[in-house]
Amino acid sequence: MLFKHLTDTCLADHIGEGGLSDDALTRGLMAAAPAHDRLCQVLESGGLPALAAVQDTDGLEALSALAQDWRARLDHVIVLGTGGSSLGGKTLYALSDRGFGPALGGPALYFLDNVDPDTMGALMGALDFKRTGLVVISKSGGTAETLAQCAILLPALEAAVGRASLADHAVVVTEPRQSPLSQIAASHGLKVIDHHPGIGGRFSVFSVVGVLPALLAGLDAAALRRGAGEVLRATREAARVENVAPAVGAAIAVGLLQERGITQSVLMTYEDRWANLGLWYRQLWAESLGKDGAGTTPLRALGTADHHSQLQLYLAGPRDKMFTLVMPACLGEGAVMDAALAGAVGADYLAGRRLGDLMDASARATAETLARNGRPVRLLTVERVDEATLGALMMHFMLETVLAADLLGVDAFDQPAVEEGKTLTRAYLAGPET
Repeated sequence: MLFKHLTDTCLADHIGEGGLSDDALTRGLMAAAPAHDRLCQVLESGGLPALAAVQDTDGLEALSALAQDWRARLDHVIVLGTGGSSLGGKTLYALSDRGFGPALGGPALYFLDNVDPDTMGALMGALDFKRTGLVVISKSGGTAETLAQCAILLPALEAAVGRASLADHAVVVTEPRQSPLSQIAASHGLKVIDHHPGIGGRFSVFSVVGVLPALLAGLDAAALRRGAGEVLRATREAARVENVAPAVGAAIAVGLLQERGITQSVLMTYEDRWANLGLWYRQLWAESLGKDGAGTTPLRALGTADHHSQLQLYLAGPRDKMFTLVMPACLGEGAVMDAALAGAVGADYLAGRRLGDLMDASARATAETLARNGRPVRLLTVERVDEATLGALMMHFMLETVLAADLLGVDAFDQPAVEEGKTLTRAYLAGPET
């Protein structure tokens, strides 16, 4: 496996009364067994296309050709989309761009997932649109925010490159049906890449929604899917539920909610390249489980930065949180700290050590301190930060979310509560200006 899933420090036997009792874990795993069976049956029957997407190799060839063309011609690509249409691609792109430009060459990607007019204006003033591409993603084709962004940027792009060349600079990803976005694509002669109707945004990272930005960034999309496929295969082939890491994770999270009142789930990553993983996970867990009074609140944290901003609360505040630490194998990695400089200021413990040594020590110390203070904490330890490992982690969280939803008795794939706000937003815009 590409990572290890260590859960002992979520259990009362290891951390005291803040952890899950043996009886509660047993009950949780007994309930998870039929949930796992149901999941496998759905997969066997061809259901859950969001998960089956990792086995699709045919679609990569066409996407790769488009990506290679754009990587050779363009300096910038703007990705329009919100929620799941953006967070997956943004999480993958961070493997290539640490904030200083794409390390693997090709265009810089900009994900516009908000409608802040200041950001839009700043972006438009900063880019040469003659060397810019536009990817517009909306599953329904009617997302108000994405249509608004498109209505601003597509005319600007056309003004720069001309109507005849617009199709070489813009592409649309949407369901194969009539919609406002498909009409825009047709009227402007743009290529449309089908968004699978059965794949919701927060589960779409292994589809074109995540894969196209990954390919534009020069990443290995096949490795991404391969890593995810390893986790999916291990989940389907496991004979005992206690050997299914996502089922164990779901049973612990639901068990801690029901037995200990743990209502918040903190995902703390340590690699800057994985900072957006917490944002992607936050939507996945919240929008899938938060129904009918059920669910727990996901929180994103980044070590070591949040050791200095959140750890006081985590250790001495309410006992309402479960922690997941994603810990990289960074010992011995990075630049060496100058021994003379460190020694001169009394920081001998840093002398001659590497920056990765400090990250490793900080992560291990935080996990141990949380456990000592009776806070349930599990560890996901990884050997490499790459596409395959990230794919494996994302598949783990997707499966864990689906199984947790089953245990809670809710549908992981709908989001009825958000529709009211969308309807009211359209009503405000259609009314008189105030």
